Amino acid sequence: MKGTKTRETKYDAVVIGSGPNGLAAAITMAREGLSVKVFEAADTVGGGTRTKELTLPGFKHDICSAIHPMAKTSPFLRSLPLEEYGLEWIYPEYPLAHPLDNEPAAVLYRSLSETVKSLGNDGRSYQKLFEPLVQNWNKLAPQLLGPLSLLPDTPLLMARFGLKALQSAESLAGSYFSTPRAQALFAGLAAHSILPLDKLSTSAIGLVLGAVGHVENWPYPKGGSQAITNTMADYFKDLGGEIETGRRINSLAELPTSKTILFNTTPAQLLDIAGDYVPSGYAGKLKKFKYGAGVFKIDLALSEPIPWKDEACRKAGTVHAGGTLEEIVNSEQCLENNSHPEKPYVLVAQQSLFDETRAPKGKHTCWAYCHVPSGSTKDMTEPILNQIERFAPGFRDLIIGQHTMNTQAMQNYNPNYIGGDINGGKQDITQLFTRPAGLFDPYHVPDTNMYLSSSSTPPGGGVHGMCGYHAAQSALKQFR
Repeated sequence: MKGTKTRETKYDAVVIGSGPNGLAAAITMAREGLSVKVFEAADTVGGGTRTKELTLPGFKHDICSAIHPMAKTSPFLRSLPLEEYGLEWIYPEYPLAHPLDNEPAAVLYRSLSETVKSLGNDGRSYQKLFEPLVQNWNKLAPQLLGPLSLLPDTPLLMARFGLKALQSAESLAGSYFSTPRAQALFAGLAAHSILPLDKLSTSAIGLVLGAVGHVENWPYPKGGSQAITNTMADYFKDLGGEIETGRRINSLAELPTSKTILFNTTPAQLLDIAGDYVPSGYAGKLKKFKYGAGVFKIDLALSEPIPWKDEACRKAGTVHAGGTLEEIVNSEQCLENNSHPEKPYVLVAQQSLFDETRAPKGKHTCWAYCHVPSGSTKDMTEPILNQIERFAPGFRDLIIGQHTMNTQAMQNYNPNYIGGDINGGKQDITQLFTRPAGLFDPYHVPDTNMYLSSSSTPPGGGVHGMCGYHAAQSALKQFR
C-alpha cells in the first residue's frame, strides 16, 4: 500500500475491531512474537459478544450472540487457555427443544442415540443423516471452518457432507423425514441461516449445528457472552498486545504505521476507511457484496422461568418457537418478499435457568429474536411474545422489564450489522463458500498490506474466531 513506508514502522500489525474474529487475528499474530495493537470504537472489547443490564439492574443480557455451539468446537478457540483466564462454560441439560402444538416437543439431546430414539419412525433417518458428521467431526471441523479448498484433507467425507449440505433445508427435511417433529427440528436448525428454506445450501447450517449439539452440547459462558472476548483480550495482552478502546478509525491516516492492517469489519467499512488504497477491480467486487436479512431482538426480565407447556423446553438452553416445518418455511419466506411474518420463527435463549449469575435470585432472563427484512423498522414485539405465549401460556404475566432492538438499533450498536444483518453478509450459495470476492485467498486485499478478518470471510457468521485466525495466517506469509 502506498504511503506506509515514509515513517518508521511502529507495529507489525494493527487490527480494527475487537470482536472474536478481530481478537483471534491479533492473538494469532502476537503468538508469532509480532507487535500488535487493536483499535475498538466502543468502550469495551466484544463486538457481537457483549453483555449488559439492558432491562433492570442485576439482569445480565447478551446484546447479540448468546449461545455458542461453534465457540466450544472451534479449533482456534480450543487452542487458547481461556479457562485459565476465568472463562467457565455452562452446559444446559438439553441443547435444544422445539415445541409443537399437539404433540411432544422435538428435542436435540446431547446423546445422538437418545435423539434417535425420541424421534420414533424418523429416528433411523436422523441417525443416517447425523451419525457420519458426529463420528468424524474432529476431521471435518477444520475443513468446514475454513476457506474453500479444492484439495480437502478428507475428500470423501467432504463430498458426502457436500451432497447433503448443498440441498435446500425444505427439500432435505421432506426427503429424510416423514413426521412433523423431525421435520420441525431440522427446519429450526437450518433457519439459523437467516435465509428462505427453499434456497440451496440452507441444509449446511442445520447439519453443522445439529452435529455440534451432539459433539459439544450448545454451551454458553457463565456471566454472559462478554466473558469470551474479555478472556481473549486478557490473553492477548499477556502476549504483549495492546488494545485501545473508545477509538473509532475513520481513515488509514488515523492509524499508527504498521506492516499489516487487519479489518474486523464488513467490506463496506473497509471501503469507507481505506477506499483510496483498495485496487479498483477488487473494490468493485466488494461493492457487489450482498448483505442479508436482519433481526428484531427483545430481552426480558422475568419474575419466574418461562412456563413452557412441554417439560422438555424447561430443560433446554435454547428453544425454537416456530411451529412446524411449513410454518418456519412460511416465516422465512417473508425475508424474500420484504414482508413480516405474523407467526415468526423465534429463537429463545434462557441462560438464567442454568447460570444463577444472570439475574437476581429467583428471577430470570429471556433473550429472543426473529428474522426480518433488511433495514426493517417494524416493531415485532407482539408477534414474538405471541409465539412464546403460544407454547408457554401465562408467559406474558411474568414480564417485569423489556428492551427491544430493531435492525437500525442493531446497526447503531455495531456498524458491521448492516441492515440488522448479524452474519456479516448473506450466507446464500453464492457467498457461503466464496465470500467476499470469490478469490483464492479470501482474506487478502490484493496488492496491499491489508486483510479482511471478519465474518464477511469464510467460514462466515458465528463466534468461533476462525475468520480472524485464517486472515492472520494469510497475513503472516509476508513475515515468513
